[in-house]
Amino acid sequence: MSLLANQSASSRFVWPEWATLPLVGGGLVIFAWVIVGLTVTSWAPFDPVKLAGMRFQAPSMEHWLGTDSLGRDVLSRTLYGVRHSFPIAVFVIGCAVVIGCTLGAIAGYVGGWLDGVIMRFVDITLSFPPILLAMAVTASLGPGLGNAAIAMVIVWWPIYARLMRAQVLSVRQREHVEAAVASGATRSRVLIKHILPLCWSPIIVNATMDFGQVVLLAASLSFIGLGAVPPTPEWGQMISEGAVQFYRWWIALGPGVAILSIVLASNFLGDGLRDYLDPRAA
Repeated sequence: MSLLANQSASSRFVWPEWATLPLVGGGLVIFAWVIVGLTVTSWAPFDPVKLAGMRFQAPSMEHWLGTDSLGRDVLSRTLYGVRHSFPIAVFVIGCAVVIGCTLGAIAGYVGGWLDGVIMRFVDITLSFPPILLAMAVTASLGPGLGNAAIAMVIVWWPIYARLMRAQVLSVRQREHVEAAVASGATRSRVLIKHILPLCWSPIIVNATMDFGQVVLLAASLSFIGLGAVPPTPEWGQMISEGAVQFYRWWIALGPGVAILSIVLASNFLGDGLRDYLDPRAA
């Protein structure tokens, strides 16, 4: 009997320790939206830019989230919106990480006047509120999702430059780095092989959490007319229309819930990754 009990106990599924509820829950929500973006063209109920019914139809069995001021299906436009928000977020975070981490690593390791120049430029950029700086840059370039993405890269890269510089300054004092320097390794090898591999955990966590914030900022720029150009099915633009027609609540409901779910999911996923990559922070 004891042998059978031990075999049954050993056959049970053991939930991995790293698979915490925030990590799994946030990851599943983000993954679900990615699947929606990749497959929505084959199963969305209506074309997002074409007439689908009467204007301002309330939610019904035919139109689950109703129609907007031009008779377009709100649910279809909400689902198609992820095809614009996610690529922008990936582009902005990717460019910000590459630019910011490169300059931050150089500033932290080289030091001297180069560190002073880079960090003073970072301080100047960070002194402006992100939304105001993004608005100013986008307004100077002209409305459009591409220009909005460039503006958000300008807003976000200094954050990663400062974070990477702090990590490099912390790691460069460790014994294994000093040993590599004493052994005659070049400065570039020391930086790439011995310092940077220990600096990526907070960068990954911060980038994960910033993903939702970029989606939110992109929607904010579209909300005030500096992002997507009509008739692009973009969440911020849809919420702007719903704000004008506030008594027709269904117009803004879909995109609002979509943004909320992504922001919450990215924060939960970032918290889970932080606990996994740095258990001391848990």
